[in-house]
Amino acid sequence: MHRSDNWYEVLIFLGVLAFALAASYWRFFVQWLNGIRGRDWAAVTATVDVVSVVEQTMQTKYGERPIGYLATLTYFYRNPELQTGDYGRTFGNETEAQSWAASYKGKTVMVHVDPRDPSNSVLRKEEL
Repeated sequence: MHRSDNWYEVLIFLGVLAFALAASYWRFFVQWLNGIRGRDWAAVTATVDVVSVVEQTMQTKYGERPIGYLATLTYFYRNPELQTGDYGRTFGNETEAQSWAASYKGKTVMVHVDPRDPSNSVLRKEEL
């Protein structure tokens, strides 16, 4: 095998890695962007009723590889009808993710509701 073939494989691997990371963090980019947009929306109280932690993996040429744990808080609010939304955060450690998510179960939080669409809401990191 030529030395240039190894570089080609490395470049392909780095490209796949960059794509996988971008895809997995897209959700957090959208969440961040909505948080900026939603800071001027009316705030209402919501209750975190469902929490979950899911292992995030990346496919490599050697198989799936864990890259972190996604902890999700699902909350419910009325405006005026019952609505739902969620907030996610990634952790490198499953125990830490489980502990963080469990600490919000049953808690009341403030969410910002889109005045044009009451089914669209944002839980801002600063208000957790």
